[in-house]
Amino acid sequence: MTREKPGRMMADEMAEQPAVLRRILDEGAPAVRRTAGRIAARHPRFVLLTARGTSDNAALYAKYLLEVRLGKPCGMTSMSTVTAYGARPDLTDVLAVTVSQSGGSPDLVASTRAAREAGAITVAVTNNPDSPLAAVAEYQVDMLAGPEKALPATKTYTASLLTLYLFVAGLAGDDGAEARALPGLAERILARGAEVGRLAARYRFAGSMVLTSRGYGYPTAKEAALKLMETSYIPALSYSGADLLHGPLAMVDNVSPVIAIVPDGRGGEALQPVLERLRGRGADLFVVGNEGAVAGASAGFALPTAGVPEELQPVLEILPLQMLAYEVSIARGRDPDAPRALAKVTETR
Repeated sequence: MTREKPGRMMADEMAEQPAVLRRILDEGAPAVRRTAGRIAARHPRFVLLTARGTSDNAALYAKYLLEVRLGKPCGMTSMSTVTAYGARPDLTDVLAVTVSQSGGSPDLVASTRAAREAGAITVAVTNNPDSPLAAVAEYQVDMLAGPEKALPATKTYTASLLTLYLFVAGLAGDDGAEARALPGLAERILARGAEVGRLAARYRFAGSMVLTSRGYGYPTAKEAALKLMETSYIPALSYSGADLLHGPLAMVDNVSPVIAIVPDGRGGEALQPVLERLRGRGADLFVVGNEGAVAGASAGFALPTAGVPEELQPVLEILPLQMLAYEVSIARGRDPDAPRALAKVTETR
């Protein structure tokens, strides 16, 4: 019997992403707008976001959107204050958004239930509308990614980003029409797999990696680091560019691989001093960004971001980095479909 090629599920799910993005825009967007409109009418005073793992990085993206677009104070929940310590904060008129692919993690369910009991307006953004999380939240938003079988989340991450973008746009009274270009651009990026495969050879024997960005690109750096760690077991540290300059830069030298996500916009502008310092230290610098940003690096992947608002670029930025994690894992003899010691649903409490 022929053994199935390692990583087949992850590869197939990465390839599904343009279709998932189209489904969200064509089928999911009206429901997302309706839900956002009902919540906006209740005028929440600030926002709390709750998530784990890949969904935590999507929630961080939503934090940037909420603070920049709506001017809403926004924080990330410390779930253990409720689930382990039994704290019961007053969340009257607070919007509590929980992001979870499976909707089955007990700590997310418990935290959302407690938030609703404490007076919050609770929303579950999940890929499983029949999940325990969806059942305890007041509102439910379906990311419509379809079943995801590979342990490394790929299509549910980009689905989360687009769904959260449409949700925040709906809170602002916007229809999110600027996202219409994303599926076609995603297809163009994913068609460049051979290019990523050649780039992956640089990191086959990497002992560690550093990833950095600023602004809307920072959640991409965190998610890419997670993908590299869970598929290839490479210790990958992610930092905001500002934080990287406050000490961690000392560990970067001319044999240290650094991946920088350079957004085409204010986040990329804010990252320029960091890139200069990295080049000054002789870092092996890999850039994901526009052609100009890539030209000044040791290697890179040029994104077709011309005309794409900076707040939507994370949906595209992560795609070559998902492919990179996949290709590095295969080159190192791993199976990215089944990382050791990992489960699809995290059973933390």
